[in-house]
Amino acid sequence: MSGAGTGIARARLAAERKNFRKDHPHGFYARPEVNKDGSTNLFRWKCGIPGKEGSDWAGGVYTLTMQFPEDYPNKPPKCQFVPPLFHPNIYPSGTVCLSILSEDKDWRASLTVKQILIGIQDLLTDPNILDPAQEEPFKLYRSNREEYRRRVRAQVQLYPPPT
Repeated sequence: MSGAGTGIARARLAAERKNFRKDHPHGFYARPEVNKDGSTNLFRWKCGIPGKEGSDWAGGVYTLTMQFPEDYPNKPPKCQFVPPLFHPNIYPSGTVCLSILSEDKDWRASLTVKQILIGIQDLLTDPNILDPAQEEPFKLYRSNREEYRRRVRAQVQLYPPPT
């Protein structure tokens, strides 16, 4: 990684980190990963997204990796749940399918880490059936909502909040 783009991205990510520390929604976390040598990797963040209160996702905190490209914020980060979640808009790889994460759709350089994470939390509760990414939950969501909700609630037990 070198060049002007990396410097812009690094400065923006450092600012994002500082802003998120000062002001983040309850139950969320987002922090750069630490490299083996102890240095901080500003381009790869580990995040946690709590399920919305009152939703089938409530009670769980879902682990997400944000991988920022060298030309961030001109291009969006890749957001991936590790392990993948059972959800119509999450690919089997765990990658999130959301319009604000696509440079060809609704990505804007002004979007913040906080806004992205809240957008993903909203997507968990309200799937976009016009843009499916995973066949089984998509079909179940459309054909048997109660069974879909049961599968979601079963996942919650696997992702307790960090202590």
